Amino acid sequence: MVSLWENWRGGMRRGPRFDTVGGSSTYATELTRRHPTVSLTRQGADSGHLQINLSWRARTSDLNGRPRRGRLPRNPLELFKPVPVQGHTQGVVTVDLDLACLYELTDGSKGVVQPLGGLLGEINAPPYVKLSGDDRFGGTSGETIYVNLDHKDKIKRLLVFVYIYDGTPAFDRTQAVVTLIPSSGPRIEVGLDEREPDARSCAVVLIERDGKGQLVVRREVRYVYGFQSELDRLYGWGLQWGRGFKKSGRS
Repeated sequence: MVSLWENWRGGMRRGPRFDTVGGSSTYATELTRRHPTVSLTRQGADSGHLQINLSWRARTSDLNGRPRRGRLPRNPLELFKPVPVQGHTQGVVTVDLDLACLYELTDGSKGVVQPLGGLLGEINAPPYVKLSGDDRFGGTSGETIYVNLDHKDKIKRLLVFVYIYDGTPAFDRTQAVVTLIPSSGPRIEVGLDEREPDARSCAVVLIERDGKGQLVVRREVRYVYGFQSELDRLYGWGLQWGRGFKKSGRS
């Protein structure tokens, strides 16, 4: 008789190269620590418009006892245990996540596309990166950045990041997911659910060419306790930063 543990181990060995989510109509590749990169060139998705979406919603910490996404419990039987009911005194976190992108073009120009300061970018002119909307309350639609990969030869590198503009610094309690939707092939998902107390920003993915000339998406998920200037320092962008504010109302 084959044990449950052996079935578990066998299923893991036969798994795909990447963690996948959804059925055939919603097929997605999840970038993880074990498999952090995917080539857009290899799947014929390095042209057209690349959509980068941030979706999130604030929640209580009542799921903190569950295994985190992409991590399996040491004992597979733990999956069948009911989740303890938490007390009703836990409040919903108040948080405003923003999606942004640092860009560097091949002509040496650099900058940022972000809600702060109304730096929304351009899609058919430099930097070929455009931010659409600013969701201050979270939801399934979220915020979206569009990248015009028909001009990929003019783009040197893009760093997609998320920061907490206002509210509680609690990435692990917002169920945030950044999804890249290329012109062809599966969606690419990166979850931001790691417990990093007091982190205000997170570098999510870096898009650039590898040594073979392929356009590659690489998972970063590097949390920092500052904002754009600290990410700039980590990745050597060399921009000058000042204090910024959002416009009143929802764009």
